[in-house]
Amino acid sequence: MLESLEIRDVILIEMLTIGFSPGLNVLTGETGAGKSILLDALGFALGRVEARGLVRAGAKEGSVAATLRPGPDHPVRSVLAEAGLAPMEDTLILRRVAAASGPSRAYLNDQRVSAETLRAIGEALVEVHGQHDDRGLLNARGHRALLDVFARAEPELAACRAAHRVLRNSREALAATEAQVEAAARDRDFLEHSVAELSAFAPEQGEDDTLDARRRAMQAAARIGEEVQRAAALLGPEGAEGAALDAMRRLSGAAVHADGRLDPPIDALDRAIEALAGAAAGVEAALEEMAFDPMELERVEERLFALRALARKHDCAPDDLATLAATMESQLSALAQREEETESLRRAAAAAEAAHLHAVAALGAKRREAAIRLDKAVAAELPALKMERAEFSTRISAAEPGPEGGDQVAFEIAANPGAPAGPLGKVASGGELSRLLLALKVALTAEGSTGVMIFDEIDRGVGGATADAVGRRLARLAAGAQILVVTHSPQVAAFGRAQFRIEKTASGDQTRTSVTRLSDDERRDEIARMLSGDEITEAARGAAAALLSAAAG
Repeated sequence: MLESLEIRDVILIEMLTIGFSPGLNVLTGETGAGKSILLDALGFALGRVEARGLVRAGAKEGSVAATLRPGPDHPVRSVLAEAGLAPMEDTLILRRVAAASGPSRAYLNDQRVSAETLRAIGEALVEVHGQHDDRGLLNARGHRALLDVFARAEPELAACRAAHRVLRNSREALAATEAQVEAAARDRDFLEHSVAELSAFAPEQGEDDTLDARRRAMQAAARIGEEVQRAAALLGPEGAEGAALDAMRRLSGAAVHADGRLDPPIDALDRAIEALAGAAAGVEAALEEMAFDPMELERVEERLFALRALARKHDCAPDDLATLAATMESQLSALAQREEETESLRRAAAAAEAAHLHAVAALGAKRREAAIRLDKAVAAELPALKMERAEFSTRISAAEPGPEGGDQVAFEIAANPGAPAGPLGKVASGGELSRLLLALKVALTAEGSTGVMIFDEIDRGVGGATADAVGRRLARLAAGAQILVVTHSPQVAAFGRAQFRIEKTASGDQTRTSVTRLSDDERRDEIARMLSGDEITEAARGAAAALLSAAAG
């Protein structure tokens, strides 16, 4: 409930603290006394009214603090959680400060919050109904939620939200996998060709170094082979070795007659022949080792050049080609697996869509059944409120299926039978609109309310029995909620549990608005004034007492 309202330096109010009661609180006063100032101040604290023009003349800033005590399970708890604020306390103080020049500041329990957050909290705590209201019952965006509360459709709504959550997740998973498959599919031909090419080539680790070394060796052998062969010929039997052997034969024959003079050269020549034979054998061995098939060099070069061309093609080192081939094979396998997953996800998304549409249909059926009951409930209230010719209807039309179902809901009114129905705020006006909202709220409140409601101009243009009917319905509402009503009707005022008189006084060049909570005797006199005018007669007092007694009974 709204426990109190503290106002400082707002328009004609210098300082004012009002304590409200549970049930029906009525605000009365002469026309122009400042009742709208009080509602504007409360609206400012709730984030519904802008700060422009609210600061009292001569003051640097004005402030309004509304103290509310919502129940432990109040919907405002989720609003606080969404805003990232601390868990709800027993008492919530919504305070807003308007500077004479500059932006306003908003606070919740002395913690700075944004104006948007304050507005969301205020809307969750207090309902304001009247011809200038664009967030309560006149806001068609909220009609579906109100109908759901009336229908007690929480289980169906929860099932629809859960089914939509599953559908959304399945669609997101499908879209992500399809995007991956599409991206990979664009490279499929390249991957398949590359894997086939690399598999056929079969590159090995270290093959580049091995081929390069073999190629260099064969190229070197080709360059020096001819010289080594010539050297072998010069050293062999037809060369130096043969000449040395021939010289040895000649010297050996002559040594018989040389008396030993040829022995030293013969010994030296013998050693030379042995050395030449060793050198010739070494050269021949080297020739054998350097021998190669020119076709083999061609094959080695062809393999080496192809290996390096593949490496350039894939922008990697030759030694990385084997790893690259394995990676590409894995990518192709993953693509095939994702394609299988895509089919599975498509089936899952289709099943989720079917489940969601089933939940949408169940919720829609619940809403349509409730709409019939709501129309009848509102129709039953209208005659007593002097709106017997009006026809209320709940229009349900198809909308894109989503977490809240597949229905668009709008409350409409036809001012007279046969007249076209239209939005509440456009067909009805003034007090008629307020009474219509009252009838609708009476029908809806049996199933749920924020706990605090404000009705403005609800008795405009009515009196007598109609005003009494308005008062009785407000009292019925107040049995389960706290109601604040600004009224000019003594019949409505008589039903209040607490009554406040709003007065405007002038002293010199200063004008002030004050609010007084009335005692029982003061209530009788105030209602008598409302009946008879400024001059209160005993007859008016008696009539006021009768109204109070009838309302209490």
